[in-house]
Amino acid sequence: MRYPVPHPIAYQGSKRRLADAILDRVNPGQYQRLVEPFAGSAAVTLAAAAKGLFSFYLIGDSLAPLMRLWQSVINAPEEVAENYEALWYRERKKPIDAFYEIRAEFNRDQDAAKLLYLLARCVKNSVRFNPSGEFNQSPDKRRKGTHPLTMRKELHSAHKILKGRCRAVSGDFLSLIADAQEGDFFYLDPPYQGTSDGKDQRYFAGVSRSRMVEGLEMLNARRVPFILSYDGFCGDRTYGQPLPPSLARQTLLDVGRSSQATLNGRADVTVESLYISHCLADESLRTQYALSDFSRQAGLFG
Repeated sequence: MRYPVPHPIAYQGSKRRLADAILDRVNPGQYQRLVEPFAGSAAVTLAAAAKGLFSFYLIGDSLAPLMRLWQSVINAPEEVAENYEALWYRERKKPIDAFYEIRAEFNRDQDAAKLLYLLARCVKNSVRFNPSGEFNQSPDKRRKGTHPLTMRKELHSAHKILKGRCRAVSGDFLSLIADAQEGDFFYLDPPYQGTSDGKDQRYFAGVSRSRMVEGLEMLNARRVPFILSYDGFCGDRTYGQPLPPSLARQTLLDVGRSSQATLNGRADVTVESLYISHCLADESLRTQYALSDFSRQAGLFG
């Protein structure tokens, strides 16, 4: 049965709009488990679960309170909904000031519901951390964040399609790759290249190019299929360099018009690279050839 795709956790860079294009490369029922080591909003996992593409799901992230939040969504959504509602109405009494109070509290106690509130309420739903590991994004003064009634609905919808079929773990992506099993399919969505190195280290944990290459080599050696979103460009700005063709087959995906460029009066379009493991790409080609042969034999082509 197919369900509407919920979206409880707002997260900049979410693949919510691109999930169908990514999952179109996966044949239903071909693999048993989807593993998403850079979960964030878990948009691809939610889209796959709504379609029933896999029997089980494993989501991971280095941000521990985010994984505790997902554990609560999977197991106790009403508790999260109540805590979020209390935080949302707390801000109504003290506009903006309450955001900074809750942000300071989160940096002390790492409470999962407070992270949900901060993500729903901060500028561009963009999680940002300072060098000390503290959440430091500002509130978006143009909007109030997701209404508690809407949030409750989204949380329960996500719970419905994930309960009993999904596990959330906190840790490094290489540990999930090392534990890959037969029947696994990996979707990897790390921070763009160029945002993990240099001065602009705005994420909780970046991923160096060398470690990413190491992970892909591990998956290839075990013939575990994967799709990776990793680099791209927007206008004249490039995010990283293409990965070696020996690792995976590269294709380009039109993400759409950049919201930031629009704000600056430009019409730049963001294009993102998808890297498709060779074992998956080879399977797609074999399927295409088989369909072509069948069509010719059936007289569907001249």
